[in-house]
Amino acid sequence: PPSSDFSNLREIKKQLLLIAGLTRERGLLHSSKWSAELAFSLPALPLAELQPPPPITEEDAQDMDAYTLAKAYFDVKEYDRAAHFLHGCNSKKAYFLYMYSRYLSGEKKKDDETVDSLGPLEKGQVKNEALRELRVELSKKHQARELDGFGLYLYGVVLRKLDLVKEAIDVFVEATHVLPLHWGAWLELCNLITDKEMLKFLSLPDTWMKEFFLAHIYTELQLIEEALQKYQNLIDVGFSKSSYIVSQIAVAYHNIRDIDKALSIFNELRKQDPYRIENMDTFSNLLYVRSMKSELSYLAHNLCEIDKYRVETCCVIGNYYSLRSQHEKAALYFQRALKLNPRYLGAWTLMGHEYMEMKNTSAAIQAYRHAIEVNKRDYRAWYGLGQTYEILKMPFYCLYYYRRAHQLRPNDSRMLVALGECYEKLNQLVEAKKCYWRAYAVGDVEKMALVKLAKLHEQLTESEQAAQCYIKYIQDIYSCGEIVEHLEESTAFRYLAQYYFKCKLWDEASTCAQKCCAFNDTREEGKALLRQILQLRNQGETPSTEMPAPFFLPASLSANNTPTRRVSPLNLSSVTP
Repeated sequence: PPSSDFSNLREIKKQLLLIAGLTRERGLLHSSKWSAELAFSLPALPLAELQPPPPITEEDAQDMDAYTLAKAYFDVKEYDRAAHFLHGCNSKKAYFLYMYSRYLSGEKKKDDETVDSLGPLEKGQVKNEALRELRVELSKKHQARELDGFGLYLYGVVLRKLDLVKEAIDVFVEATHVLPLHWGAWLELCNLITDKEMLKFLSLPDTWMKEFFLAHIYTELQLIEEALQKYQNLIDVGFSKSSYIVSQIAVAYHNIRDIDKALSIFNELRKQDPYRIENMDTFSNLLYVRSMKSELSYLAHNLCEIDKYRVETCCVIGNYYSLRSQHEKAALYFQRALKLNPRYLGAWTLMGHEYMEMKNTSAAIQAYRHAIEVNKRDYRAWYGLGQTYEILKMPFYCLYYYRRAHQLRPNDSRMLVALGECYEKLNQLVEAKKCYWRAYAVGDVEKMALVKLAKLHEQLTESEQAAQCYIKYIQDIYSCGEIVEHLEESTAFRYLAQYYFKCKLWDEASTCAQKCCAFNDTREEGKALLRQILQLRNQGETPSTEMPAPFFLPASLSANNTPTRRVSPLNLSSVTP
């Protein structure tokens, strides 16, 4: 069995080459590709260390002719024909190919039916007819303990397709014990485990493959710190050239919205592996968020030249049209992606977004629901559903979906702000306050939480807290150093000017009022307030003592250090509170 440490990389390389061969013989192409890519990233073996092929048994020899013929049919996708010639074979390899051919035949028919009969959004009532029979036959073999690692894997897949999730997980765990080197079984487990708790209760084999599995599942479960740590360890022990690991790290940074880091890794990856298509849809999401039109256009054209009919390519083109606000065209490409692979998660969610843009809420809801059926962990689909119901003015539904999104992304301020708005509409103001405050605490992406919190305090006539929120908001804006158009800046200064005016703190009030004059929507109010302050000052009104002192005010805005005199309004970056 494979060892649990990485001390002997040569041994690991041998194991990878062996399993790449075994999976290839059985038509498990994705696992074979994964193993081969990983093996390629390790140093080459000298001739003396290359392993001979595994010995052929008597059973293998009997089935050799049938297997060779059937494998040829299998490779050209004539699955029924392959199964026909393998009927009655007893060797493990031939039996697996027999069952797998029947499974793929059913899948292919199902997908063809789906493409023929359905518009992009109706739920297919098409079933893979072969599944029931396969389950019966495989479970008999399983009880008699006659299934090898590959047989267990196929049995697990059949159970998953029949929605028997618990049984499927047990069988996949068994498969990883019997054949730890087969990546396909680990990957199936990744798709079935929905939270950290489930992961704790699995008894997995102690092998080096487990590290790859854990890193992958941590990325899926949004436990990004842990995932990055695992990938760093794998790089340190000798997998630094693995394009799989590099792309996973990029995806991890994408998941925590560290966009610059993710972009630079993806650019590096494309230099190393220019014809790679996997994960390029994630890369295009990043370019989309950054509105990098020319780069996205280049990527779309480039992938189109490599392979026009790959799911990822369709998604990249969809993103390209979406960025150009051609939403009908974008939706069309996401539909094309789904015709190529109805289980492709990203496209359902993105299509939902496009229908939202086109104001077609019912289609958007259907698309998001499909996304969730494919993967319950897709927070963007839950969030999208929340937004759709918000448009439909159904706040209770809204709340449910935003809550689910928040559970999946507890530290994402956008979910928290959306939840807060929802609670506000339902008049649960205490809950709303908690959400906004937490959004600010976890690092507010859109810098809106404090303003919303302040407005809540205003509603509840808690003027002191409102003022504090506005001050924090202004400090935040000035400290980040970017000159961004902040819509609520004027609101904040207007409120603070009036607040200090009520407290009779003339200096602070006039500072804020002067700031108001810099904005179109508050200019007149600012001027009026300055006039009033002048009048009252001349009448010699002193600040009242029972009102709070101006210790709130950021240093940069207090009267003796008024930035408006020295700093031109644009260069606020030099003002550090």
